[in-house]
Amino acid sequence: MFKSKTDLSTKIRKSMADLCNAHLADAIDLQLQAKQAHWNVKGPDFMQLHEFFDKLHDVAEEAVDLLAERVTALGGVAEGRIGKVAKDTRLPGFPGNITDGKDHLNAMANAFARFGKSVRKAIDTADKAGDAGTADLLTDISREGDKQLWFIEAHLQNGR
Repeated sequence: MFKSKTDLSTKIRKSMADLCNAHLADAIDLQLQAKQAHWNVKGPDFMQLHEFFDKLHDVAEEAVDLLAERVTALGGVAEGRIGKVAKDTRLPGFPGNITDGKDHLNAMANAFARFGKSVRKAIDTADKAGDAGTADLLTDISREGDKQLWFIEAHLQNGR
């Protein structure tokens, strides 16, 4: 950990940097999964879904940047290297052989749901550690992720 004049102890800063790095791996994976869907979707709703998956990528990219910057603000090193991300992600693997829009939507729904559940748990961890800044950042990420999950699931519902 790098030195800092923050009133958070080194122990708390390290713990929160580790927590954010764990979610950084997930967010990078989420970002890449959205691009996988964006590049490979086919079918009658191609353009709408192609653009939608790009938006999901942008949302995940914002979470990536927020998490990485929080790690470094706490005095840690943001871990965005692909090998580390591949090893540490906790998201379900994205199917490599799908093209149907509904299949891509289901895969993205699973990824966003898993990410959201983990982020909500991390909010509680940050609160208990006394790091309101990390808890607030994670709350923002959670709220935006839940909104995107709602959008994804709306595509999958039949209106009833």
